[in-house]
Amino acid sequence: MRSEELGETLLPKRLALPIFASDPLSSVAYATQEILLVLTVGGTAFLYLTPWIAAAVVGLMVVVVLSYRQVVHAYPSGGGSYEVASRNLGPNAGLVVAASLLVDYVMTVAVSVASGVDNIISAFPGLDEHRVLLAVGFVALLTAMNLRGVRESGKAFAAPTYLFIGAMLLMIATGLVRLAFGDAPVAASAGYGITPEHGKDALAGIALLLLGLRAFASGCTALTGVEAISNGVPAFRAPKSRNAATTMAAMGIIAVVMFTGVTALALIAKVHIAEDACQLTGFADCATEPQQTVIAQLAAATFGDGVLFYLVQAVTALVLILAANTAFNGFPLLASILAEHRYLPRQMHTRGDRLAFSNGIIALALVAGGLLWLYDADVTSLIHLYILGVFTSFTLSQTGMVRHWNRALATESDPAVRAGARRARVINALGALTTALVLVIVLATKFTQGAWLAVLAAAALWMMMRGIRRHYDSVAAELSVTDPQEDSVRPARVHGIVLVSRLHKPTLRALTYAQAFQLDDLEALTVAVEPEAVSELRAQWDAAGLDVPLKQLASPYREITKPVTAYVRSVRQASPGDAVAVFIPEYVVGHWWETLLHNQSALWLKSRLLFTPGVMVISVPWQLNSSARADRPARRAPGAVRRGEPEQPGRTPDRAETR
Repeated sequence: MRSEELGETLLPKRLALPIFASDPLSSVAYATQEILLVLTVGGTAFLYLTPWIAAAVVGLMVVVVLSYRQVVHAYPSGGGSYEVASRNLGPNAGLVVAASLLVDYVMTVAVSVASGVDNIISAFPGLDEHRVLLAVGFVALLTAMNLRGVRESGKAFAAPTYLFIGAMLLMIATGLVRLAFGDAPVAASAGYGITPEHGKDALAGIALLLLGLRAFASGCTALTGVEAISNGVPAFRAPKSRNAATTMAAMGIIAVVMFTGVTALALIAKVHIAEDACQLTGFADCATEPQQTVIAQLAAATFGDGVLFYLVQAVTALVLILAANTAFNGFPLLASILAEHRYLPRQMHTRGDRLAFSNGIIALALVAGGLLWLYDADVTSLIHLYILGVFTSFTLSQTGMVRHWNRALATESDPAVRAGARRARVINALGALTTALVLVIVLATKFTQGAWLAVLAAAALWMMMRGIRRHYDSVAAELSVTDPQEDSVRPARVHGIVLVSRLHKPTLRALTYAQAFQLDDLEALTVAVEPEAVSELRAQWDAAGLDVPLKQLASPYREITKPVTAYVRSVRQASPGDAVAVFIPEYVVGHWWETLLHNQSALWLKSRLLFTPGVMVISVPWQLNSSARADRPARRAPGAVRRGEPEQPGRTPDRAETR
């Protein structure tokens, strides 16, 4: 796609919802399950806490959605939490947010894909042994789809997301209607008892409070991905801020309804689930058979084992896998902004052929795929690394928004605008307080279970980004022109050197090209790796009557690079005010496999000579016939060349090359 077609990739609300909100919408498939898994460490005694914990999660979700609607309107450029924190709390706070979000995006891909594979295995238990292969394969598929472009991936993901929403609402409505008519659905696990972990069946006081807080922290996975819309505002059609805010409101309403309904239905159906399947008394095959997920149990209890059960499992698995697309859009966008601000390599800011940030997409896929392989695509293991980053960004961004409104109120005189700013400040202050509390809870309850790895990763990323910025700043300072007259002083003389291995057409082209520069002096240079070959070269040189002197360098250890670089540096040291131009003849081959037939001494020479001040390295290509045949416009961009073996000084040609 051409650069001017970028406007055609902007998203209407109906496509933006599945692209940017598939993560928080799909998290209802495992958020309730994570609450139950924590509470069942004490058997069934503490399941009565589930409604209260779910209510707290819903309240927090409402506050966060309202808070981020303020971010969308105040900062429509797409930086989201990173831009808010950077502008209002300083660049270091912004980098903390950026590092936390980048880690969280990686975890979004890993957890969503692993959870989707879990739901597939719930329907087809025989696939359990292929769990990791399935997960990594799905990441590869998502990567390929996103490399096709944002709009194309949105069209592909829209139908599964809307099917999932419809299936969940249908299941919830059917279950509640059955309850109303006295035929409440009952899960297959309702008849199982749960053996409590040792000493955890009689928790009280502080211990019970900590258990509830831990369950609340696990349930807060329902909020992951909420900030993605604020990061992706530039991808919306105009009016961007209003469309993004509307999409965020729709996402919040749908997520709250589905999470509340699934949790209520799980309590009605008496779903029992445990971290260790063998804690379920009555589950005979616990050692060999995986547990069904909460969604699978609810679908079976509501619809039986017919077509609708498999439909719910299919769309749940599909949308969980596609939920990773939220990260595949958020991570590259944020990485692009960071690269523009010189905190990440500039390659992250480059758009690919389909106008997607290809480098960011590939980087995300590689790291997430590695995590899935390392943790065997196990949701319970990966979930402990999750949500820490997102609540760090929530807290800092909402704190930044409070400062933003304080500054606005200090300069605004219109009463209506001031009233709106005060309301927004209250919302953001409430968001900052609640998300800070959740962040403390998450750290306290999950740190020793693996969250410390997420903290370490975010800290390492923060330091790396600061180091990258220091490098770019130092390079910019070094390259800046302070005195044009002083920085444009010409060298006193230019000394030319043509590297030669034998006398043939590439060598003659390099010589004539060098002579066209009208250098102050010019010499040819060869390395005596094999004395007989050098003697033959000198005889041919004299017979040809070339007016360029040929200099011979000794090489007792049969090296080429070191003698050449040492000689060039000696020329520079003898005349520091002079410049040295080194001309290297080299082949241009037409096929990748031909490069394997030639060594790459020119690359070594260039890499060594480029570190020497005042030395210019000039490649003089000689196109072989194969390169002319392979250079077709449909396959290769204009002007592109493949470089093969450079002409090395002093190397004896083999018989095939001589012929």
